[in-house]
Amino acid sequence: MILLRTLLLGILLVFLLPAGLSVLFWELGEHPGSWREADWSSAAIVPAATAEDTAAVYVLAARTGGLKGALSEHSWIVLKPRGAARYERFDKVGWGSPIRRNGYAADGRWYSNTPRVVARLEGEAAERAIPKVRAAIESYPFATRGGYRIFPGPNSNSFVAHVLRAVPDLGAVLPPAAVGRDFPVDGRLVTLDAEARELRASLFGYAGLAIGARSGLELQFLGLVAGIDPFRGLLKVPGFGSLSVFG
Repeated sequence: MILLRTLLLGILLVFLLPAGLSVLFWELGEHPGSWREADWSSAAIVPAATAEDTAAVYVLAARTGGLKGALSEHSWIVLKPRGAARYERFDKVGWGSPIRRNGYAADGRWYSNTPRVVARLEGEAAERAIPKVRAAIESYPFATRGGYRIFPGPNSNSFVAHVLRAVPDLGAVLPPAAVGRDFPVDGRLVTLDAEARELRASLFGYAGLAIGARSGLELQFLGLVAGIDPFRGLLKVPGFGSLSVFG
């Protein structure tokens, strides 16, 4: 009984309390009432495609809309082959075709929220990675119509996390607030990634953990992530995401 109470108290303090505060702060802010009122225009955070002749790969993420935005982000992938005149953007969405190509500006705001770059490759490294990224997109097992579930996944973040794991050259993991990133799209509940030096375990996205060079130490519960990344000086707080406190 004492162990159960301690566990419940830990869940309350580590996961539910921060998440509740994040919802409160979100509600105090101003947000568009619907997707029609939201700003989806370019945030101008990546170079114009014609400005550089080099190849590029970006992974971007931004807070999503409605109350979900208090706890979750949406992520997507952007490619530009060498010499291309425009970017290609790939999103997994819950409406229409699940993997949408060029549905929005490469660095477009998501429900008026400005995105940020999660991963970036340029030049020769991007040229080598682009075929691998395309292959990972093509191999995503939930790419057909109907292959989307907002929680625990597979969703938009499950798709991008799949690509990041398939292409370790990108050298990144999705932010803690990317709910759905830990859904095991390959069906494996425990994964040891020797190349990325990561051990991951997930109970179908409802609970899990990750430990390694890219994630630090993470505990996951109902899509919320708490943890510490001593390599980058980050504290991971449910709802709030990664906070820089050590560097």
